[in-house]
Amino acid sequence: MSSPEEQAFRLLTEYSNGFMVSQVLFAACELGVFDLLAEAPEPLGAAAVAARLGTSSHGTELLLDTCVSLKLLQVETKTGKALYQNTELSSIYLVRASPKCQGNMLRYLARTTYLCWGHLTQAVRDGRNQYLEAFGVPSDQLFSAIYRSEDERLLFMRGLQDVWSVSGRPVLGAFDLSPFPLICDVGGDHVAVNTCWGARRSHFPSTCHLSCAFPGCSGALAKECTSLYPACRVTVFDTPEVVRTAEKHFSFPEAARISFCEGDFFKDPLPEADLYLLARVLHDWTDERCSRLLARIRRACKPGGGVLVIESLLAADGRGPLTAQLYSLNMLVQTEGRERTPAQYRALLAAAGFRHVQCRRTGGLYDAILATR
Repeated sequence: MSSPEEQAFRLLTEYSNGFMVSQVLFAACELGVFDLLAEAPEPLGAAAVAARLGTSSHGTELLLDTCVSLKLLQVETKTGKALYQNTELSSIYLVRASPKCQGNMLRYLARTTYLCWGHLTQAVRDGRNQYLEAFGVPSDQLFSAIYRSEDERLLFMRGLQDVWSVSGRPVLGAFDLSPFPLICDVGGDHVAVNTCWGARRSHFPSTCHLSCAFPGCSGALAKECTSLYPACRVTVFDTPEVVRTAEKHFSFPEAARISFCEGDFFKDPLPEADLYLLARVLHDWTDERCSRLLARIRRACKPGGGVLVIESLLAADGRGPLTAQLYSLNMLVQTEGRERTPAQYRALLAAAGFRHVQCRRTGGLYDAILATR
C-alpha cells in the first residue's frame, strides 16, 4: 500500500503528463495508425506499421506501446513478436470508416484548441481569448482562427459532424420535439446577408420547420433531427461561407426537408420557426450578447414556440462536472463566453421573455434546456 503522500504525488504526475496523453492520441490519429490497423487483415507488428506509414521503427514502437497502455490498442505476442490491433474504443471512435469516428474533431483540437491552451496563463490574467497570441488574429474576431482557411473551416465543420454523430440524438430526444413542426438551426457569424435556399439550391420553402444556431453548421444536427422527427423540416441558418462549404462537401439525402439560409443571427431576420435550436452557441458569448440573441428569438417565435438550448451544464455551484469546467476554460481561451449552470440559463431565458423553462441532463457531454413562450 502506498502512503497518502505517494498517492498524491502519483496524481500530480498524471495531471502534469496530461498534455502528453493528448499528443499521443493526436499523433496516432494524424499518422493513420488506427485506420491502418482496421484495414489490415490481421494484427501487425511495429516494423510493418512503420513501413506502411513511412515512420521510424523506433518511434512507431514507442507510440504503439503507449497506445496499448492508454487502451487505444491491444497487443499479443506470438513467437516473441508483438502484434497490434485496435481496441473497441478505437474501432468505434478513431477509425475513419466508423459512423461515430471523432477523428476530425481530434484534428481540430490538435491544430487550433491545443495552441490556444498554451496561453491559458495569459488568458486567466487578461480575461480574454488568446487568438492574437496563438494565431495573430484580433481577439474580437472569434471565428477568424477557426475559419483561417477553407481547409480549417471544413475541418471544424466535419468535427461538428463527429460530435453530433454521438451526442445529437440524446440531446434532441431529451424532450419530445414533435409538437414543433417548424424548427430553425441558428448558426452564423457576423455577415449581414439574408439569402435562403434548399439543400440542393431549390426554392426556399415558405415555411421553415427546424432552425438551429451554431457557427460552422454542417447540417449534421439537422439530419439527426429529421431522422428522429420525420414530420419536421429544418432550416440551417449560418454564414455564407459556411453554407457554401456545407453544400459543396456534405450530402443531404433529406434535401426536401433541410434548407440553408445565410445570415447573421445578431442582425438579420431569423427564419420563421416554431422552435429554434441553439447548439453550442450561447457558451461562445457574454451574458449581454446571449440576452440580445435570446430576445431576438423570443420576438421571432410563434405563439407556443420556443428555443432548445444545447450546452454542457455546470453543477448548481459551478464546481463540476470536470468536463464542463474544462469546456468553460476553453471558452475563456477561445471565445467571449463560458459554460453556465441551469440557474444562469434560466435567468437569461426568463429575462428574454421565456416563461416555461425545463432542464434535462442527458448523462452525455451535452445537456438540453427547453424554453417556451
